[in-house]
Amino acid sequence: MRQWVVLSGKGGTGKTTVTASLAQLAAAQGWRLVLADADVDASNLELLLSPQLVEEHEFIGDKVAQVDPGLCYGCGLCEAACRFQAVLLSDGKASIDKIACEGCAACYYECPTGAISMPDRISGEWYRSKTAAGPLFHAQLYAGQENSGKLVTQVRMSAAALAASSAADLLLVDGPPGIGCPAIAAVSGANLALLVTEPSVSGVHDLRRALGMVRHFGVQAVACINKADISQNRADEIAAICQAEGVPLLGAIPFDEAVIEATLRRLPLTAYSDGPAARALRELWGKLQAVEA
Repeated sequence: MRQWVVLSGKGGTGKTTVTASLAQLAAAQGWRLVLADADVDASNLELLLSPQLVEEHEFIGDKVAQVDPGLCYGCGLCEAACRFQAVLLSDGKASIDKIACEGCAACYYECPTGAISMPDRISGEWYRSKTAAGPLFHAQLYAGQENSGKLVTQVRMSAAALAASSAADLLLVDGPPGIGCPAIAAVSGANLALLVTEPSVSGVHDLRRALGMVRHFGVQAVACINKADISQNRADEIAAICQAEGVPLLGAIPFDEAVIEATLRRLPLTAYSDGPAARALRELWGKLQAVEA
């Protein structure tokens, strides 16, 4: 089974547009797909694939301190132990600022009366949905919550398990921006990373960072330039970087207003248009198959 992840190094390069089109093209060609949207902080692959919800699950991100006021006599040891100012003393009783609490449990271990417990905190939800291209696993991390890398792992592992059990041809992961824990969790297990970049100063900078991260984990990298014609000088710079680094540059997708129109209609670009960007994406799909052959 092939496992591809689409990464960008930064937000706004158009990787979800690319991912949705690749999914549509693969399904149209008869490939059996499982999809995963690993950008759990801002999941939007579902916006282009019109999913129908099949399963919904709570995500336990961490634990949060909780005080039983009946057992607390306000000794203050918990407040002294907390380095995040999450313990508040008022009227001789302790309480917890759940936003400030990091779940470190220092207060739990310091409490002499057992007034503090560490229940699980529901930090988000993850879903399995049905789309025309195949099953889609996606998630929502609640505002202000952490452990997005853990949620990405949940999404990706659930998708990988279904892909393996159903003998899918391809697990296609729409990765998060950046090179932190969520991106590392998304690239885990992949055998090919498609780096989508753009001809801008930040696009060039973050392409280098993403390439370094992917290579650190031993994943083969290929690249494409989105909105390639908005700066020919930067596009040439990206092409030179790819050549110097031995990264195949598989495509240059031109700026096309049909992308906006397709997005407004909640459709993959290749299902909506036969314009220049859609044609470039079809060429990219063909080249990706050749890389994996």
